[in-house]
Amino acid sequence: MILSLAAVAAMSSGGGSGLNYSSSLDPFDSSTSWILGEDPSNSSSSSSSSSDPAARTLTPDLQPAATAVALRELNPWDVALCVTGTLVSCENALVIAVLFYTPTLRAPMFVLIGSLAAADLLAGLGLILNFVFAYLVDGSAEFVTLLSVALLISAFSASVLNILAITVDRYLSLYNALTYHTERTVTFTYAMVALVWAASLALGLLPALGWNCLRDEPACSVLRPVTKINAVALAVAFLLVFALMTQLYLQICRIAFRHAQQIAVQHQFVAMSTTKGVSTLSAILCAFGACWLPFATYSIVADSSYPAVYTYAAVLPATCCSVINPIVYAFRNPDIQKSLWVACCGCVPSNLSLRPRTSSDV
Repeated sequence: MILSLAAVAAMSSGGGSGLNYSSSLDPFDSSTSWILGEDPSNSSSSSSSSSDPAARTLTPDLQPAATAVALRELNPWDVALCVTGTLVSCENALVIAVLFYTPTLRAPMFVLIGSLAAADLLAGLGLILNFVFAYLVDGSAEFVTLLSVALLISAFSASVLNILAITVDRYLSLYNALTYHTERTVTFTYAMVALVWAASLALGLLPALGWNCLRDEPACSVLRPVTKINAVALAVAFLLVFALMTQLYLQICRIAFRHAQQIAVQHQFVAMSTTKGVSTLSAILCAFGACWLPFATYSIVADSSYPAVYTYAAVLPATCCSVINPIVYAFRNPDIQKSLWVACCGCVPSNLSLRPRTSSDV
């Protein structure tokens, strides 16, 4: 829920140097303006002669805006963040399109996958908009800055909280396996989604409500205009979420191993399947931690006086988490794979149609 204000740090703390370009005067250049002036050689003439058009000369109007053009140098980190945002947007737009146009994908787990895809899509669009505001339009206005940070905080917070909601759903699907598909579970899923988005929007609106450092630069964190105190609070909140996810995954592994021990007839098959599922869940948790923990830790220990390159280096892996999410939570699911095959090729591979669905596919 953090901090991934990703490109806010990127765009506000890393500036490019202005490059001034000048050119020789060209009387036929449309960018050079000319004004009528008095010929110095006729300065002693009478007023009647000075009004004569022949006594006037054309002199170039040398205004600063006409002789120099200020351009901002492209920062490679900003380009990398923009490319990442584009990839994130394309991936998650595909996931949302598949879920929307496939009527059979309406189970609670697909609602959570769709909510995660929507959050990551907004995060990708936020990264692109930050690049546009920084290089193509005037992004120095307070309104633009607050709008950017609100979008990014809300989107990345929703992404992290949706991953937590999916983890809770996985746990409940194993802990309450017999009653998982009841109407109560559907209602609970929608309540979780509503709570996730309400909390995310509230976090995103905090800077706009005055919790910012626009008029107090020394109080800024590595993510302007978020204050140091707010950044630390968001980082600690993320660490708590990560700890809760770790605990839930440990419980999922314990339940899976207990189920394997209870089914003696299929002991070998279930043991292999359980081992694979535990490995998958461990890889998912490790990837999530590798993406977000560096940024969360850096936000706690650093402040606005630290070099901007450190912020970029911590932010980029966090944004890459939104690239991984569609692969982990959507494209690995056999039902979504079937829909993609039907949409792209009009058929479904036989080995895919026979593949069983497990909780690790979600």
